[in-house]
Amino acid sequence: MLGDIKLDGYKNVIVGPELLDDAGVVEVSKDLAIVTTVDYFTPVVDDAFDFGAIAAANSLSDLYAMGGQPISALNVVGFPEKILPLSLLREIIRGGLSVAEEAGMPIVGGHTVKSPEPFYGLAVTGAVHPKKVLTNASAKAGDLLYLTKPLGTGLITTALKNGKAPKDVVEGAVKYMKMLNREASEAVLATDICAVTDVTGYGLLGHLGQMMAASNKMAVVHFDSVPVMKGAMELAKADQFPSGSRSNLLSVGPDTEWVDNLEKHEKLLLADAQTSGGLLIAISPELATRLEIELTSRNVGFSRIGEVIEKEKWLIRVLRK
Repeated sequence: MLGDIKLDGYKNVIVGPELLDDAGVVEVSKDLAIVTTVDYFTPVVDDAFDFGAIAAANSLSDLYAMGGQPISALNVVGFPEKILPLSLLREIIRGGLSVAEEAGMPIVGGHTVKSPEPFYGLAVTGAVHPKKVLTNASAKAGDLLYLTKPLGTGLITTALKNGKAPKDVVEGAVKYMKMLNREASEAVLATDICAVTDVTGYGLLGHLGQMMAASNKMAVVHFDSVPVMKGAMELAKADQFPSGSRSNLLSVGPDTEWVDNLEKHEKLLLADAQTSGGLLIAISPELATRLEIELTSRNVGFSRIGEVIEKEKWLIRVLRK
């Protein structure tokens, strides 16, 4: 739709919208660049405080995927004040504040509108050195692929809405969704500058495909190595996928080669629309052990899920093992 709209070329823009990266980055001096991003969505869980915390962590995720450190944020709020009690809005904002405090970032204001249903998120401003910006466009053939959070939040939150998600499964998903990607980002920066993106609404395959397109490379994914949240596989077999996951799978289909006979629910799981997912990292084999040490020292879980090869017909090849 916007393909014929030309963007003004500003020389100080390090990362713009061209490669579908996680945030915008603008250089303001030789030692400082500003990272900006915004994200918000409607409730994915029943608890208002948890919803606010998840939305805030999700908004910060794009910043961490670029290697940025948070400076400040603005609340972005919609609320049906004539339908729901304002006490719920208070809890949503309290949840967002709790995560902002964990990140060491002040929320300095925001904007609220009347809305038929609630939504919440943050507009985040951060800082990064211009030479230490992480992008999705620098994957190289031979790189190994790592993922720092398991998949399944789209499935689990949809099953929750349908009344089919066990309590312990939901609690596990909430824990992951509230978890900041700060330590994972710090581990990458302590290792080297490499290709990074976070896994959110487009699912693992969608964000991986964007990384490969931006890098002009191809990824090989080993399905059995991809981490999955507790209870997610059972819900996948019960077809509890949100519509976004189904759209994601259709979108990545033309660019994905399925080598083994994966079942439909397994393919959908790789395309499951995530909320506040982990970082997807492409790093050289020579630095992989150091990355693993840095992640482990910060108590960040991780799984090696595949590797990068030279570009062929596809952006992604999926194998079972």
